[in-house]
Amino acid sequence: MELIKAHAYGNDFLLLPSADTTPSGDIASFARRLCDRHVGIGADGLMLVVETEQGARMRLLNADGSRSEISGNGIRCVAAWLARTRGLAAGAQVVLDTEAGLRTIDVLSVDGTRYSCRAEMGQPEGLREVPIEVAGQTVTAAVLRVGNPQCVVIGPPEHLTAARLHTIAAGLAVHPFFLEGTNVELATVEQPDRVRILIWERGVGPTEASGTGACAAAVAAAMFGGAARVCDVVSPGGTQRVEWTDGGILLTGWAELTGAVQWWGAR
Repeated sequence: MELIKAHAYGNDFLLLPSADTTPSGDIASFARRLCDRHVGIGADGLMLVVETEQGARMRLLNADGSRSEISGNGIRCVAAWLARTRGLAAGAQVVLDTEAGLRTIDVLSVDGTRYSCRAEMGQPEGLREVPIEVAGQTVTAAVLRVGNPQCVVIGPPEHLTAARLHTIAAGLAVHPFFLEGTNVELATVEQPDRVRILIWERGVGPTEASGTGACAAAVAAAMFGGAARVCDVVSPGGTQRVEWTDGGILLTGWAELTGAVQWWGAR
């Protein structure tokens, strides 16, 4: 079967188009084999994509085979693939049917295989601050949903370290407080219009970027950290733009198509 490899700021996905090639049986095991970076093709997640007139229906599995409702970077990758296969130019719009609901994506510009897009990400839900004990300490975490569960810990710049990512963030991702697990962002507000984050994604681990994580960090920083409601969110892979408006969250950034690859292993 042929898959498409794409990424947004280093957050990479394998796209498996068409229901005709969807594997039967243990889809979670299949996703783990494909996403393994040593013996598979390698990716942060597998996206099963079925085209529709307006865009596509999609289902996302994390690298460990677990289900995820949505990925902000992943939906841009699907939009980029649709734009390329359908010959769409700047100004085009596609609608993706995700497990978190419909998401409308506008193609802003095209530069070779890189597509800049703005996605409507919906309203944040359940936003609040809670104290959580993790790794031998109590942290104040902003919890919310941006189509998927998110946990944001805001602090000074010096708390954005690999050590805290692998202890605090990793512990929160599987904490009993979160019945479905959660994505976690360590965040600092560098200035009102710029927030920097490190990311531990549910079912994946550290990632270079996260679209929903950027949205969650921006919303939490605006509500609890003194950030503006329109800001740049900087992660190790690059910078995305988040606008928290009365109508919902808008996420702007690019996705790049890497190429097509044939899978010769068992389905």
